[in-house]
Amino acid sequence: MRIGLFGGTFNPIHFGHLRTILEVRERFGLSRIYLIPSAIPPHKSEADIASPSDRLEMIRRAVGNDSDFVVSDVELMRTGPSYTIDTLSFFADALSKTDPCFLIVGLDAFLEIHTWKDFRGILTRLPLIVMGRPGAYDRGRFEDMPLAVADYLDFLAPGYQYDRQQSVFVHPGYQSVYPIGVTSLDISSSAIRSLVQRGRSIRFLVPEAVSEFISSKGLYQ
Repeated sequence: MRIGLFGGTFNPIHFGHLRTILEVRERFGLSRIYLIPSAIPPHKSEADIASPSDRLEMIRRAVGNDSDFVVSDVELMRTGPSYTIDTLSFFADALSKTDPCFLIVGLDAFLEIHTWKDFRGILTRLPLIVMGRPGAYDRGRFEDMPLAVADYLDFLAPGYQYDRQQSVFVHPGYQSVYPIGVTSLDISSSAIRSLVQRGRSIRFLVPEAVSEFISSKGLYQ
């Protein structure tokens, strides 16, 4: 099997998340994508973040019985900040060594990876799929996204070269980095929380089951 790992705060999960990982799964022929909510996001304030258990439940409701997407509570089971390098170590032990595995990140998160714990260890462990989305880079066009990634990789780990035919950055000492454009659903969790706070509808921004859960639990009010 080919596996994808997609972590985040998911506060809350929305159709922007779901559509992009569906496209990634199809583009890379992934058998399964694990959605991994963080318990304590290292780079975000805890203000206005729903509890880990509520965010986990919203993801479960969002994906329902779709076997292509699996919800993992691995970061909720650990104490302390949720570091990606620790999660990669867990999956390295849990998954078959013969199954190709990819770390999936948005471009905005990728452009901060130098601030992550042991970012060089992350680059060593798994190839990265970097998704572009509206507002995530200055040039503003998906076809220019490799240029933004190239600029950052030159700062991050000099030596990456872009294989234009394969649309991938390769390095002699680190894993490959695949920049891809995804459908432009300009939806953000912060905008959804703001709508809830103002008593506005969030229909068609999140799955109905997620909207109902937010309402029933009184989240983000």
